[in-house]
Amino acid sequence: MARPSSPLISRENAAEAALAVIDEVGLAKLSLVRVAQKLGVQPPSLYHHFTDKAALLEEVARLLLLNLPGLEKTELPYEERIVTLCVSARRSLLRHPNAAVLMLQFFPRHLLLAAYNEAAAGDPYPPEFHMAVIEGTEKLTFGSALFAAAAQARGIPPMPEADREKLPRLALALDANPFDDEESLFVETLRIFFTGVAERYRRGALGQPVSDSEQLETA
Repeated sequence: MARPSSPLISRENAAEAALAVIDEVGLAKLSLVRVAQKLGVQPPSLYHHFTDKAALLEEVARLLLLNLPGLEKTELPYEERIVTLCVSARRSLLRHPNAAVLMLQFFPRHLLLAAYNEAAAGDPYPPEFHMAVIEGTEKLTFGSALFAAAAQARGIPPMPEADREKLPRLALALDANPFDDEESLFVETLRIFFTGVAERYRRGALGQPVSDSEQLETA
């Protein structure tokens, strides 16, 4: 029998098949056999592209963040460019809640480097602020996405109701929350973060202690 003129599978379509399996049955039930069945090939065919299951999962993690929008052409202010990137990354993970946990083991940070560089165009802060901004927004984004994805995968609300007698302050906060959905709350959280960045810049260089008078101003 003649061999096909092109390979039956590639790294990308194998990762897409694996992601589809994870969407359907969950990460715990993913197997190379299931992925091969999805592709219509024999399991050993996958070893032409991946040394083991972990290598396949690493490619799936890359796929989750592969098509985030570029920011080089946007005219939004610096902070809103970062917010746009963070919202896009969060949405990408929440489209595949069963797979989101892969970010903890196989976080493909290299895919975000160009976006971080583009977002820094017109940055009003000096370079020593950049890594703190990346650290803060990255952890807010992926922490929020992972918690929301876990709740979504289990079919439970991201924040349970609070007992008004035992947890009155939390119950009041939930009642007063002006946002109808988690994404809007997430966006406002990022904007509050940037308000803090701007205030820290006003107080002086990073790494320098804040004076007693400045602490009293915000007390």
